[in-house]
Amino acid sequence: MRFSCRPLLLALAVFLAPGPDIVDPGDARAATGLPLPRFVSLRASEVNVRTGPGVRYPVDWVFHRHGLPVEIVAEFDTWRKIRDAEGTEGWVHQSLLSGKRTVQIIGKTRSLRRKPSGDAKPVATAEANVVGKLLACPEKSDWCRLRLGAFEGWMRRNAFWGVYPDEIIQ
Repeated sequence: MRFSCRPLLLALAVFLAPGPDIVDPGDARAATGLPLPRFVSLRASEVNVRTGPGVRYPVDWVFHRHGLPVEIVAEFDTWRKIRDAEGTEGWVHQSLLSGKRTVQIIGKTRSLRRKPSGDAKPVATAEANVVGKLLACPEKSDWCRLRLGAFEGWMRRNAFWGVYPDEIIQ
């Protein structure tokens, strides 16, 4: 009986081959030249989220919310690993994402105020999970200007998800 090492060597070569070049949040910039992590929003009203970066990976769940803010935490080719406000992660194709900045109200019902002050008159209230457009976050301010439906006003950064603590949006 003759034993061949060829199948064993082939299996070992495949096992030791370098994996895909996935850029993670520890890198200052992604392959696109854009920072990681970064916030974007969902471009479509139905977005398949996969277990890996490619159509050969199974769909883990489906978002049904156009404009929902998500955070890109890694990149591979045309695929982006995203995280939602609840911390759930998965892979989506870049064509399903938009650079438009949105926010998601977190926690409890929040007041949208006329001015960036806790004493300012509320112009509207928003319940948790309401999605709105991020308009501005001035330098050295705990407040950001938002559009929630037909209403515009100011809300504290800790009342919503979709912006970093010291991020400036003009």
